[in-house]
Amino acid sequence: MTPLRLVYLGLAVWGAIHPMGYFIAWFQANTWSIMDMVDAWHVNDATSGLVWDLTIAAVALTVFILAETLVRKNWIALLAIPATFMIGVSCGLPLYLFFRAAPVR
Repeated sequence: MTPLRLVYLGLAVWGAIHPMGYFIAWFQANTWSIMDMVDAWHVNDATSGLVWDLTIAAVALTVFILAETLVRKNWIALLAIPATFMIGVSCGLPLYLFFRAAPVR
């Protein structure tokens, strides 16, 4: 595995674990309601802006992954889509780059 792929994999793991720590801490301090968390994300214009920024980035990444996967037939890279929406762009993007940087067969 190349050093670049290791960096991408490390960033994907970091992007999964680090933000999740904040989410779990919030859930433990509040309720385990997803809708309450969504409400917290929209507590002011700054946080709403960040939510929309990440949502638009996630949609753009998904379109890119789908387009590239159809051409390259690297089907395993599709795993980056659920990672993006279930964990976040901070995991999904480096995970896709990890898959994308694999040697072409």
